[in-house]
Amino acid sequence: MSPISFTLNERAVRLEVDASRKLIWVLRTELAMTGTKPSCARGLCGACTVLVDDRPVRSCITRVESVRGKRVVTIEALAKDGELHPLQKAFIRHDALQCGFCTPGMILTAYGLLRDKRKRSRREIARAMDGNLCRCGAHTRILDAIESAAAEMK
Repeated sequence: MSPISFTLNERAVRLEVDASRKLIWVLRTELAMTGTKPSCARGLCGACTVLVDDRPVRSCITRVESVRGKRVVTIEALAKDGELHPLQKAFIRHDALQCGFCTPGMILTAYGLLRDKRKRSRREIARAMDGNLCRCGAHTRILDAIESAAAEMK
């Protein structure tokens, strides 16, 4: 066991955990951030994506020790004061979700993409989202939602 400190959704966190434990399980079990979804456990599907220092990271393959002193953001932090983030609104408006399992990872990957540059071509968006899988087949609507949110976030 080792003390690990980091910022989670703008709040300081300090835990005594096995430093090699995967971030997803620390988030879900120790910190009750269940919006982060486990799926493939190999970093291939993107359902577990969180932001670490504003960059999308697969929490299922990330050791908790690697976020020491960093900022971690989960889907729970995107809405502010009860108001959904433009990406969340766009996913609803464009019906870019069905079962919703991949949605938190999709939204956080898109958020990381749009933080640097909001004006993105559809091709850039598709390339950035390529590693996030949706078993329901909502990919076209997901791209529509991201384009729509990018325009709204200007």
